[in-house]
Amino acid sequence: MEKNQISLPVDDLPKKWYNILPDLPEPLPPPKEPDEGPSRLEFLAKTMTKECLSQESSSQRWIAIPEEVRELYIQAGRPRPLYRARRLEKHLKLKKTRLYYKREDLSPTGSHKTNTALAQAYFASREGKRVLITETGAGQWGTALAHAARLAGLECVVFWVRSVYDWKVDRRTLMQLLGAKVYASPSKQTRMGREILARDVNHHGSLGIAVSEGLEYTEEHEGSVYCLGSVLNHVLMHQTIIGLETIKQFELIDDQPDLIVGCLGGGSNFGGISLPFVGEVLKKKRECEFLAAQTMASPSLLKGRYEYDFGDVGEHTPLMKMYTLGHKTEMKPIKADGLRYHAAAPIISLLRHRGIVKATAYPTDERAVFEAAKIFLQCEGWLIAPESSYAVRAGIDEAVKNEKIGQEKAICMNISGHGFLDIPAYKEKILS
Repeated sequence: MEKNQISLPVDDLPKKWYNILPDLPEPLPPPKEPDEGPSRLEFLAKTMTKECLSQESSSQRWIAIPEEVRELYIQAGRPRPLYRARRLEKHLKLKKTRLYYKREDLSPTGSHKTNTALAQAYFASREGKRVLITETGAGQWGTALAHAARLAGLECVVFWVRSVYDWKVDRRTLMQLLGAKVYASPSKQTRMGREILARDVNHHGSLGIAVSEGLEYTEEHEGSVYCLGSVLNHVLMHQTIIGLETIKQFELIDDQPDLIVGCLGGGSNFGGISLPFVGEVLKKKRECEFLAAQTMASPSLLKGRYEYDFGDVGEHTPLMKMYTLGHKTEMKPIKADGLRYHAAAPIISLLRHRGIVKATAYPTDERAVFEAAKIFLQCEGWLIAPESSYAVRAGIDEAVKNEKIGQEKAICMNISGHGFLDIPAYKEKILS
């Protein structure tokens, strides 16, 4: 029998996160203060956990995963399987191209986001915090943090981009079942939210606005701490558990990926699977390419400028050097709204600037990506998140392209989440 599922025993769960900062081809440009206004670095020090801020600039290549976090990872189903997509290969009539996919949709909340949520909740609890505050775009991060907060005995407040809050009723219900307070952003809970609503009562919101609201709310509520779901270095580092497992799984079957594909908004799931492989490429231990799949609603790596910018609309964060469209850019809402962010993570941006990471983007009507998700469902049997559909679309496109070239090639796609709470989007895009 052909082996389609490649699993790791629990004993092989990585004990350390990989921090790529010491291995980057050049030092990562540090965050800096704007020319005017209060210190943003001091603001972050007041609103985020000390441990996460320490990890943000750590020069240690390997950072131990606390035993309590590893136990939570195991409870949440880690290690997660890698699959050979044999049925999809057959459907595409592939002869030279092998397709694989990593299953991050198997977490309790249905996405890779639990990998950092569980860690951040643990650190916050250790530091005596009572409430976790955050933003969310597609809702996967808000759900993951609500889940992690509940396990840690903490409260959770989520500012959710309004355009998604309005249609993902079932995911909102899941967050509320986990005990979270969920506000549509822009909201009336913050000064910034009220100002935006005064100008446009129907404003659809954005991740940049939701981040600003969460940071403002955190500053005004004692005992609370802000937890970010993407972009920052420590978030990508927590997500490297994905790539570290994947390296071991390919070793088990004596194969190696020639191309890693992932969707990219801020960069957490793409960084999670790719950075351990990137580190080995930089050390000349392997050859591999990396492709980020984006939406034309926010094609930061393709049309952005590599420069310092704020991470949020309200300019609470320090300036970070990123590929950015501009922190006040209006972006059209899409169903894969977790990808609709104005900038890419500083680490991913540097790798893009050095030509190590490549990017592609798909139209905002999303027909091509939803069609890829339908093909994937009918071949492999899994309903994936709209965001993950971008990775599958890019993986299929690259496989078809490679068949024309006729080279032996292995492509690995990261499935960042499931689509069971995205059924209305599939109904609209596929069945209408």
